Amino acid sequence: MDQEMQLLSYSTAPHQYGAGREQYGSPSLDLQLSISVGPSAGEYRSRVEALKWEAAEQIRLAAMEKAYAEHMMELTRREMEAAQSEFLRARSLWERAMEEVHRADSMREKAASCMEITCLSCSHKFRPCLD
Repeated sequence: MDQEMQLLSYSTAPHQYGAGREQYGSPSLDLQLSISVGPSAGEYRSRVEALKWEAAEQIRLAAMEKAYAEHMMELTRREMEAAQSEFLRARSLWERAMEEVHRADSMREKAASCMEITCLSCSHKFRPCLD
């Protein structure tokens, strides 16, 4: 066991590691590693605060998106109501125009039949009174 200690003695170990690194052109570095169980209380608080801020920001953005969506839905509802009103107005105009067409057709048919009526006694064509 003493022989193993002599092989791994402190005097030979740094020299061997340093020599190996110097042959590749980089200086020897002594690394100090520390093992910690978890973040310190200050780091933990700052992480919690960052997460709270990020969550609040996401909530704020979601609220803005919701408000925008509600605004767009209201605009769409108004446009649909206006379109329905315009459609009903157009349908009413079309129905009145169709009534006028039917009335004109009826008058034309009456006028045509009046032109064909003749008096049997005098053979004159019937002329309606235009009063």
